[in-house]
Amino acid sequence: MENSPETAPTPAPPSRTRIAVRLLYTVLFLIVFGVVHFLINLTVLFQYILLFITQSPSEPVRRFANQLTAYAYRLMRYLTLNDNDRPFPFSDFPPDLEPPAGEVKFD
Repeated sequence: MENSPETAPTPAPPSRTRIAVRLLYTVLFLIVFGVVHFLINLTVLFQYILLFITQSPSEPVRRFANQLTAYAYRLMRYLTLNDNDRPFPFSDFPPDLEPPAGEVKFD
């Protein structure tokens, strides 16, 4: 006989110790998120300064910024309790969510 949703056992609530440990990781990752946010801002400014000088965007900076935003996304998912996997350095650095646009246009 199958368990219906009404009779399925409910999981036990997490212990306060496990909640406290998650809270400590969250505080750590809030600090990391602040650093990542600063690096994204710095990368944007650097890219535009370089763009004004060379009149073309830097592909290495674009790739770095794309990876950094993917990491920021993973951090936010963990911080908001939408993901249980701890972000880098406790797991692999996330791959790009999507590749950068082929060509940058200034319309």
